[in-house]
Amino acid sequence: MIFVTGASGLVGSHLIQSLLEKGLQVRALYRNHIPVFKGSEKVNWVKGDILDVSSLDEAMQGVTHVYHCAAIVAFTPKQAAAMLHANIEGTANVVNACISHKIQKLVYVSSVAALGRIRQDVAVDETMNWTPETSNSVYGQSKYLAEMEVWRGMGEGLNVAIVNPVIILGAGDWNKGSSEIFKSAYDQFPWYTKGVSGFVDVMDVIDAMQLLMNSNVQSQRYIISGANVPYQEIFTRIANAFNKRPPFKKVTPLLAAIVWRLEAIKGMITGKAPLLTKETAATAQAVVHFDNTKFLKAFPEFKYRSIEDTINRTCAELKEMHQLV
Repeated sequence: MIFVTGASGLVGSHLIQSLLEKGLQVRALYRNHIPVFKGSEKVNWVKGDILDVSSLDEAMQGVTHVYHCAAIVAFTPKQAAAMLHANIEGTANVVNACISHKIQKLVYVSSVAALGRIRQDVAVDETMNWTPETSNSVYGQSKYLAEMEVWRGMGEGLNVAIVNPVIILGAGDWNKGSSEIFKSAYDQFPWYTKGVSGFVDVMDVIDAMQLLMNSNVQSQRYIISGANVPYQEIFTRIANAFNKRPPFKKVTPLLAAIVWRLEAIKGMITGKAPLLTKETAATAQAVVHFDNTKFLKAFPEFKYRSIEDTINRTCAELKEMHQLV
């Protein structure tokens, strides 16, 4: 029996579908409503939350392997406290339950944000860690501290492996998370920056996770990144796949600083989450390269999908999901 947290998210839902296709038994938590996706009716659903220790204990009964995908991703000061609480304490609860139930292996989905994104003229690799100087987000801090809980579990005898994905591309709820990129391009968002980041197919992420789970690898973490690509290129490729106008207005650092402040004021007045925050503005301007060679050396048979194919497939899936023309 395999237990998956974060079943309604982009990674969790795709992972569960892949596991079910392999004929494996899957159990997952739901909070209010059971998520609906291909094969979800075959999942052994348990009502609960990773912040609820008793529901986690119930969910872990008879489980042998755990994929911990659940996390809150937020970049506004208003959401920071709840995110820190859920990502850190929730992970601590999952780790404790794994130890208590003698789980054979835990694969944890962290983020490259836990490594510290802001680096001058050096590629980010697995030897690095979040520090206030190398990060522009509380999210990165929350994932770094959550990783500390996973390593603490390792010290208590738990068999663990960690993946640190870059920005994940895939068809999910395009009103939140990394899938928002696709909605922005579909809505013909006109602005672009000169920033660069790593991007990866959600299918590559779940393939890597399963390779790690089924291997003898333990006590290691791996950056999962298909390619380092300018944001402008990503948005242009998505817009072209949707037959929409690509971004054509360049955002300078000064303009970004003005806009996130105006968005903050607008958010205070309307109560709605701002479209741009200080953290997301800094991330979009940063030129960051990620070194993916450690995982490729550990699993030389693994091949990343091309970003172009990923975008074309995802846009086709989103068109079908949302009945787009």
